Amino acid sequence: MAQQPDAAGDKPSLVKRTFRAFSYRDFRLMWMGSFTSTTGTWTQQIAQGWLVYEMTEDPFYLGLVGFLGSLPFILFTLVGGAVADRVDRRKQLLASQYIQMSSAFTLTGLVYFDVIALWHFLVLVFVVGTAQAFGGPAYQALLPNLVDRQDMPNAIAINSTQFNLARMVGPMLAGILLDRVGPTLCFAFNGLSFIAVIISLNLIRVSFTPRKTGRSVMGDIRHGLSYLFDKAALWQLSLMGVITSFCGVPLLTQLPVFAKDIFAGDARTYSYMMTVSAAGSVTGALIYASYSEMKRRGLVTLFLQLVFAAILVGFAFSRLLPLSYVLLFLGGMAMLTLIASINALIQLAVEDEMRGRVMSVFMLSFRGGMPAGDLATGWVASRLSPPLALAINAGLLATAALTFLLSRSEVEKL
Repeated sequence: MAQQPDAAGDKPSLVKRTFRAFSYRDFRLMWMGSFTSTTGTWTQQIAQGWLVYEMTEDPFYLGLVGFLGSLPFILFTLVGGAVADRVDRRKQLLASQYIQMSSAFTLTGLVYFDVIALWHFLVLVFVVGTAQAFGGPAYQALLPNLVDRQDMPNAIAINSTQFNLARMVGPMLAGILLDRVGPTLCFAFNGLSFIAVIISLNLIRVSFTPRKTGRSVMGDIRHGLSYLFDKAALWQLSLMGVITSFCGVPLLTQLPVFAKDIFAGDARTYSYMMTVSAAGSVTGALIYASYSEMKRRGLVTLFLQLVFAAILVGFAFSRLLPLSYVLLFLGGMAMLTLIASINALIQLAVEDEMRGRVMSVFMLSFRGGMPAGDLATGWVASRLSPPLALAINAGLLATAALTFLLSRSEVEKL
């Protein structure tokens, strides 16, 4: 059980309703630690993307790096979810943080001594992705235990704000560092940032005591998959995760190309684009947190997918930088609300002892769509054009949403 909130009111104001999850001590600790660490991760992501594109001048390699960074989610996330239902989730998370921290410092050394090569990026993003494949399900399964059930959708939305605030601060910091001192400090900062989340994991009081089932890890995986596919809404929501990540996330992966080739910008233009998108995501998360008790979330989610598709087409063919910034902001709002809603619907429908496995399937569906989408979009962008690649993705998003709506799916009824 989560601790009771520090304070409560019968009729909370809009601000209190929006930030309800912060009334829980353990949630506050995890939020602050995760925000610091995620800021470091985004700082590295910007420097990494810019450096890879400068080294290769080919958008395909941006897609390849994204593919190899997400590939471990396809290979290991189900195992990570099964392990999260069998061990202390905090210890599993700590191991993940130590591996990612070591990888960041390794990259720092390679860049500092000017011996970095493309294959170093390819190997290290795979190592980091493997650590995240085990840490991600443990984090997603631990998060609902930090608050009471009725505050779970709010906690999911507020947790999204730390990720997206970091996606604002990290790129801004990366833009400054890249412009003034180069990428080395970006990678070093990421390594240091993991200390914050390690401290927070050692301070929180909530713990998870797994039940002994007598099954093997593979038996637990099969049991989790059977549980999920017995519930139509759960597998349909997981499918939506695949579609959203396959079609939507490549927008961010291809931003270096839009910044440099289409708008004739530099690293700072790229970082501003990422920051504007993140600002939209934060805004979307706060709006969703304010109305986390809304009815018909499933129907709202499907309409949001249609809206996101329209925004994606607009950005793809915009040639006015101010308009593109506005569309990136709106796109960030739509995509974040879409993801948060899917996540909340799944979390509310699953029992705690199954949470690690079910959330691993959701993460596999979401993160599994990312490498395929990055690779496919990078391939289309390099052979046709980046705008056309994003327009094709938008068409797929809209088609999927209309199919769910017209078929009277279980998602629509939620």
